[in-house]
Amino acid sequence: MSTSISPAEDELKTALVALKTANPALGIAKIHALLLSAHPEWTVSEKRTRKVLQSENLVNGTQGAQGLYPTSKVIEGLDISKWTKKAEVKYYSKLKGKGLIATGPLAEGETIWKEDPFALAPEWNLYDMQMSSHACGYCSTPLTTSPLIVPCAASTSSTPCPVRFCTRLCLSRSDKSHPLLCASRNPASAPLLHFARRNQWMALHALSQCTARVLLTYNQDEKAFEEDWEVVRSLAQLGMEERAKGGWLNGEPDRAMWKKAHKLFVQAFQEPSTEAEKKRLAKLLRKSLRPDVADALFSYDAFLRGLGRMSLNLEAHGGLYVLHSHINHSCAPNVSVRHLDQRTALSRITLLARRDIAPGEELLITYVNPELPLEQRRRQLMEWGFGKCICERCTKEESERKTTGEGEGAEPVEDTADLEAELKAGLGVM
Repeated sequence: MSTSISPAEDELKTALVALKTANPALGIAKIHALLLSAHPEWTVSEKRTRKVLQSENLVNGTQGAQGLYPTSKVIEGLDISKWTKKAEVKYYSKLKGKGLIATGPLAEGETIWKEDPFALAPEWNLYDMQMSSHACGYCSTPLTTSPLIVPCAASTSSTPCPVRFCTRLCLSRSDKSHPLLCASRNPASAPLLHFARRNQWMALHALSQCTARVLLTYNQDEKAFEEDWEVVRSLAQLGMEERAKGGWLNGEPDRAMWKKAHKLFVQAFQEPSTEAEKKRLAKLLRKSLRPDVADALFSYDAFLRGLGRMSLNLEAHGGLYVLHSHINHSCAPNVSVRHLDQRTALSRITLLARRDIAPGEELLITYVNPELPLEQRRRQLMEWGFGKCICERCTKEESERKTTGEGEGAEPVEDTADLEAELKAGLGVM
């Protein structure tokens, strides 16, 4: 009677590398089937096969053969001096995309820039406070009993909007997106926002905020729209289907949920389900969308790309930032992202130098918990489609491991002991 066995990691890796090398065009499922056919005595899950192939950078497209990696472009006409003169944009390659480099020497602890969000989809506890009138609907600052607090001007007893703002300035600034997300002015948006909240889907919430801004700007200011549209189209993106095809989703793709979300998205901003909702939306959006803009926002494929953009570019607390979206990853970062003033500027980020930085050196943050060992860090990064991390730290640890023969679990390099807490406080990309 035969007994199934679970192969050792090195043995499994050797077998999978050989199969993939001999069959480079085959995907994960077919390579897995070949593995079980060649080794019927083995018990190996497809998930384990995927992880090994990912760790060896052998998932189809991770090196760009099929374009299955994040793509981005430089924002035309971007005036970085609005934020800082200490950094500039550099385009590296099609695979790496764009990044930021220091224009001069930076001292440890020096502020490089501060930035307010292009769109804000705050963490759910803060969102719940906004929806219960306990946090500002624009900047997300918790509200007190200040006489400066003002309610949403559109709110009535028959069609209430719970959102309040900490000052009239925030009320004015909220015109960039709030009207299309207001329960009173555009009730068709409520089911979409409820769906995002119920499923804790931050990327969907952020896409809703971003789309509301683009649509309102389109109707109010042509020049501002062209600037905003260029920002959105230049963000790094990898669509949901591409992530699924590359094996980079954390679990199996839930296409039924994607389609439900898309239906609610279209109803919220383009085709409400009732005549009353259509009339309210028409009061906000009086100009007909250009066909190219409508297709780039509302087609199903574009919607999935939009979700991918949000997932790749959101800061950990839910903000989408223009300059922050340029900054790349390292497992030993030289820049920190902080929310320094939690009383008055929860949505504002401050970028600080973690150490002295030389002119021309790339500015880097960490997208993952740097306390994790090498393989776990690489695995998490690959879930976003970034491929095998080859930052200086990972390359060094991989080389040392080969030299010493040590397994996974080596100690992290010096100067990362406090980064886990820092990551939670505002580093990285969702």
